[in-house]
Amino acid sequence: MKILIIEDEQQLLKSIEQSLKKENFLVETASDYDQAIEKVLIYNYECILLDIMLPKGNGLDLLNRLKKEGKSENVIIISARDSLDDKLTGLELGADDYLTKPFHLAELNARIKAVLRRKELNGGSTLSIANTELDFDKRLFLVNGESISLNRKEFDILSYFMLNKNRLVTKSALAEHVWGDHADNADNFDFVYYQIKNLRKKIQSADITIESIYGIGYKLVEL
Repeated sequence: MKILIIEDEQQLLKSIEQSLKKENFLVETASDYDQAIEKVLIYNYECILLDIMLPKGNGLDLLNRLKKEGKSENVIIISARDSLDDKLTGLELGADDYLTKPFHLAELNARIKAVLRRKELNGGSTLSIANTELDFDKRLFLVNGESISLNRKEFDILSYFMLNKNRLVTKSALAEHVWGDHADNADNFDFVYYQIKNLRKKIQSADITIESIYGIGYKLVEL
């Protein structure tokens, strides 16, 4: 899952980035308001960690912009400001959680997972479709209760598809989700094709399949 960290304190930004990468999240960063607004308006993220006090702007203004654009990213505010007014304003503008600095990275990781479980998995940590089950915490994929070995990219691709069952997933959206924002600069999406090809072989015993939508992308459906 892809997370955007919007934070201008470089040491804290680096620490959070390293911590989240160890948890197998795909991490993008922005260190001022202009970088942040460009990223949130172009790309999609499963979760945004948002500092309020940013160079060139205010994080609450960015949160308000997200709301006006109808973007539904999960947002956790991370701020040194701990006044009740700031917390209420942030939550009223649509933030899902508010964490006051300084904080332990373990607590931040736990809150991110809690937000993702609440929004994406109805509070659980697994997702089941037909005879398959995906365990996001343990990064396991089961077919009829038996574990199927997937590499990191294959797991990330399959999880994105299962979260978007029956929806058209464009090649560009999939590439950005699994490989990062820079993927939109790629000359082609052959690297997506090869990962899909390998993944299809591994899920042959499952009652789900990944259909190709000619010229556009893919769709995961039940058989």
